[in-house]
Amino acid sequence: MLPSINVLEHVDSDAYDQQPEAVDKGLPAAERSHARVLDILAGKSDGMPGGTIATLEGRHRGMGGNALRAAVLGANDGLVSNLSLVMGVTGAVTEQRIVILTGLAGLIAGACSMAMGEWLSVNSARELYEHQVANEAEELKQVPDEEREELVLIYQAKGLGESEARALAARLMANKDTALDTLVREELGLDPKELGGSPWAAAAWSFCLFAGGAAVPVAPLLVTHGLTATIWSAILSAAALAAVGVGTSFFTGRSALFSAARQIAIGALAAAVTFAMGALFGVALSG
Repeated sequence: MLPSINVLEHVDSDAYDQQPEAVDKGLPAAERSHARVLDILAGKSDGMPGGTIATLEGRHRGMGGNALRAAVLGANDGLVSNLSLVMGVTGAVTEQRIVILTGLAGLIAGACSMAMGEWLSVNSARELYEHQVANEAEELKQVPDEEREELVLIYQAKGLGESEARALAARLMANKDTALDTLVREELGLDPKELGGSPWAAAAWSFCLFAGGAAVPVAPLLVTHGLTATIWSAILSAAALAAVGVGTSFFTGRSALFSAARQIAIGALAAAVTFAMGALFGVALSG
């Protein structure tokens, strides 16, 4: 029965928030305290880690950035998309000048799109984190007792006894700045001094990584011609894709050979599809 009662308790935990007479008597805080106790009794927590508390409260959603993901996506997108673009146009036309212009246009357009997208992503995440910190500050101001209880549960989850956890929480709550910093770090999993990093730095890195990847299939076209240029474009792109795969394997723990082969296979498939489509449309349009 306890899990069912626990669910009902959470559903009704904010029932008194809009009743002035209940607020005056402290019932909202008591109800939320009851919900936390039932969580422990139902086996959901030995003191609930901060991320779980944040999820149960429904007010916070901690998120984390991934620099490796951004780097891999930037370089890989540049490589695959521009290789596909170059091969697609190569299949459709024979004039190399058009292929080069298309490759350069794809490089610039893609790099700008990636940079703007990354800026919006990081800036939006930063605004979200700032909003979460502001919410936490307001909660600390309005319901300090509840926030202290959350710290107690967090430190119990880290292995402290209840008396030690309460003593540490009381010491931290004595200083509002320290209390807010601790709650933001422990409950939201955020560093209040970072909050996701600089959107401008993220945009610059995305631009450079995409442009660097996109330049690989275009470079041979600038120094060689005809079928030789196409072959070298494919060879250099495959080598670059393999390098991205090997570099990724150092972080992911995957086999370097598997990661390299996977990258090459994806790039080759994309290039083959666009080349075939380009040839098909080229014949259709010329006819």
